[in-house]
Amino acid sequence: MPGRVDDPAAPSGGNTYDRRVCRKLPRLGWQVHEHAVAGDWPRPGAAARTELARILRESADGTLVLLDGLVACGVPDIIVPEAYRLRLAVLVHLPLGDETGLDPGTAAALDAKERRTLRAVAAVVATSDWAAGRLVDHHGLDPGRVHVAVPGADIAPLSTGTESGAGSAPHLLCVAAVIPRKGQHELVKALGGVADLPWSCSLVGGLRQAPGYVARLRELIEENGLGERVHLAGPRTGPELNSSYAAADLLVLASHAETYGMAVTEALARGVPVLATAVGGLPEALGHAPDGSVPGVLVPPEDMAALAAALRHWLREPGERHRSKAAARRRRIALAGWETTSRSLAKALEQLHQDPRRTT
Repeated sequence: MPGRVDDPAAPSGGNTYDRRVCRKLPRLGWQVHEHAVAGDWPRPGAAARTELARILRESADGTLVLLDGLVACGVPDIIVPEAYRLRLAVLVHLPLGDETGLDPGTAAALDAKERRTLRAVAAVVATSDWAAGRLVDHHGLDPGRVHVAVPGADIAPLSTGTESGAGSAPHLLCVAAVIPRKGQHELVKALGGVADLPWSCSLVGGLRQAPGYVARLRELIEENGLGERVHLAGPRTGPELNSSYAAADLLVLASHAETYGMAVTEALARGVPVLATAVGGLPEALGHAPDGSVPGVLVPPEDMAALAAALRHWLREPGERHRSKAAARRRRIALAGWETTSRSLAKALEQLHQDPRRTT
């Protein structure tokens, strides 16, 4: 599975997904040979392009190859010629043109390349029902070739948060790469609007992808007088990330675009409620508890007033905090694991044995 090279400084949901299914598929009877292709995807240099082309060229006719969309969708000139010889499937974590911060020309070029790739391959795998529908509608794909394998979640110990401590201020947590698409600048401005209330906030996520944005975010934190209350924690994984969730009372995401939102289910897996923007697959990730209750609140994207109002309501109303926390704990026990994800993915790949090449 060609994909992004793991970078501890920039952990991502896409990398986590790829790693987990690579480990799970062999347990379902699949032989998996992983190929990591280093490069600046989706706009790789010559060496990365040559390596990807070599891997595909040296694969025997009829080999089933699952490619990460970040790798495959930007290089249709490499992928399309192999689509009639190999059984190709592309796993799309985020449509290339949906990344914020791209100039219109670059976004349009990436979008066109993605369309060529996805129309050529035998199967496309999306990470939510919303994302599957978006890919079908946006790229004119055959719905029968587009499959869904929703990310799993590992049930973890319940978060202790801060509410057990007398007089403790609620602790807010945002887990997302610090890039424009994740909207941390809007979150900071919204937090400035509730600075009269007690709280603290940690922004956990990679800081290297968009250094200019990170610099501006630091300025916003100071401009809003939040230097002692908002902490840019940088990337965290493993025990450090677990500790961040364990100390959280509320997960807050101000994203502009998400195909699913693994941070949402990671929080819910610990009984942490969620305040997020109603974009893409985030409502699907938030879902409902078995009794129909919603384990959090959704607000319109790019609406700082709505985000600030929701924060104020949650911070000021103990009843709302209790309700959302109880719903999150009920939602926690209904979350599907990575075994379910891998079975969904395996089902999609199994169809390629019956329909190995496109005929149109």
